[in-house]
Amino acid sequence: MNKGAFLKDAAVISAGGFVAKAMGAAYRIPLTALIGSIGLGVYQMVYPLYAIMLTLTSSALPSALSRLISSGRHPRAHVAALRLYVPLSVAGWLIMSALAPLLAAAQGRPEVEACCRLLAPSLVPVALISAVRGWFQGRGDMAPTFFTEVCEQAVKVGAGILMCSIFRGDAARGVAAAVGAVTLSEAVAAVYAWALYAGAPKPRLPLYDVGGGYGDILKYTLPLTLTAAAVPLSQFAESVALPALLRAAEGSAASLWGIFSGCALTLVNLPVSLCYGFAAAGIPSIAPLAEGGAHGGARRAAVRAVGATLALSLPCAAALFALCPAAADILFPSLGAGERGLLVTLVRVMSVNAVTLSLVQTSSACLTALGLPLRATAVQWGTSLARVALSVCLVAFTRLGIIGAALSANVCYLVAVLLDFWYIIRRRSEHGPVRMLAKRARTGA
Repeated sequence: MNKGAFLKDAAVISAGGFVAKAMGAAYRIPLTALIGSIGLGVYQMVYPLYAIMLTLTSSALPSALSRLISSGRHPRAHVAALRLYVPLSVAGWLIMSALAPLLAAAQGRPEVEACCRLLAPSLVPVALISAVRGWFQGRGDMAPTFFTEVCEQAVKVGAGILMCSIFRGDAARGVAAAVGAVTLSEAVAAVYAWALYAGAPKPRLPLYDVGGGYGDILKYTLPLTLTAAAVPLSQFAESVALPALLRAAEGSAASLWGIFSGCALTLVNLPVSLCYGFAAAGIPSIAPLAEGGAHGGARRAAVRAVGATLALSLPCAAALFALCPAAADILFPSLGAGERGLLVTLVRVMSVNAVTLSLVQTSSACLTALGLPLRATAVQWGTSLARVALSVCLVAFTRLGIIGAALSANVCYLVAVLLDFWYIIRRRSEHGPVRMLAKRARTGA
């Protein structure tokens, strides 16, 4: 894939991710007005468990399938992937439904149980959508990812506003309607995704080719799943530990944690979603080179993807730093003056993450394309655990308060970027002439 094609594919994916995230952020305005702060709080309580289940049942599929299909060795890897992950997503649905009463009791909100059970079925269509996206991305077609992402958000926003309007004034039913709209949006997007797949031209393959080996699929999906799981699990740990520390120190834990996780991270993730295209487009441009033994070319393509991410994320971070007061006024008009001031401070501190987190997602994808997914997993888990530990230390033993959590994220994502990039550069030396000759000598070739 040449540079122009890579940038075109990255632009398509980035546009879809950014439009979807922007629609989701704008959705918070009418949603808050319709279900109130209590309903919004219940809405947020459901998502930590859902994010973990989503990670375990589908998050690895697009990148893993893109890697396998673009390599040319497994053109129907999506078939075997569906045989593995559709039953897994059904199991996730059942597990999340079974855990709903326990989560509701732990959080002291009975409404959470019904919301979990309404949201859990969406795991199945998400797995289907992820498989279709991975198949198209592996063939170098990024447009279906754009269209399905926008479709998801459009249905969620439209159905959510309509259904919440029906139950306006009833927070419990309103939040259930909002959660139900998410499941409806995934179902509609799954039908649309499979319509795109059914209408796409497919290569002629032997009849005995039924999708490739499960071992090859698990080789990539398991490390990618472990990598993706590090973030939601570490965020869950922070959501348990930090509010308790903040409550002991300042007595306003719920408000502080809500501003950090529900407001500041929403704004920071907007530019990160804009840069996601470089991660998705990098895999099909790098994997064939790595698979064919052109490791120097694969490394250069990876460095190019990381460089393009840096070039886009730097101005995004600067814009986020400068425009966050206006964004806070538009998206979170109900915040008081003190809360707004804290939000602006947090966003400006974490504007660095618009660069580092964007680089992490691209460099992790590049390591996967280079055939080194376990390196990305090790880096993600190591830095995520370090982030939780550093956040606890800064909140507990300094006067930084919740700003300590923002600083720890800055430090740990920077370390993750440096480690990932070191592994990418090191990939060249692992396949240099001396090492190749030594390998041949050991194998007797």
